[in-house]
Amino acid sequence: MSESATLHLERVLQQLHIQALQYEHPPLHTCDEADKLQLERAGTRIKNLFLRDNYGRRHFLLLLRAHLKVDLKTLSSQQGVSRLGFASDARLEKYLNIKPGCVSALALINDTEQQVELWIDRGLWSAQLWQCHPLNNTKTWVLTKPQLQQFWQYTHHTPHVIDIPCL
Repeated sequence: MSESATLHLERVLQQLHIQALQYEHPPLHTCDEADKLQLERAGTRIKNLFLRDNYGRRHFLLLLRAHLKVDLKTLSSQQGVSRLGFASDARLEKYLNIKPGCVSALALINDTEQQVELWIDRGLWSAQLWQCHPLNNTKTWVLTKPQLQQFWQYTHHTPHVIDIPCL
């Protein structure tokens, strides 16, 4: 992700009077990579999944606690969506303008046409501090839930808090 995109995100957060606790670290593409490095960071670790329906008409950013393994078949049925699957790297670039491994709640700043629906694990919803990549995976910013809610209001994304069926 370009430095200008991160600067734009920083400017928006400043405009909203949101200050994040910031960490720098080696690139992290998955939660497993973070586990191996044993990074000490405040906040709840989040698994961020970019999904699409079977027809590629609907796209979802699913945020859940990092240790969970979602049952996509059951989630599809539960939410009335035709066969959920992982979106391609091309779709990730098109809809969120980021690279794989950089997905987080903050990527919604790039979904200016609100084509991505935001789904959040009910268990995660109770967390007060959330770890988010700021459009790249060499940094983690920790924000409070009220700060994220303010950010999502700015981006016009309504969080849908759901029960995540797990494997």
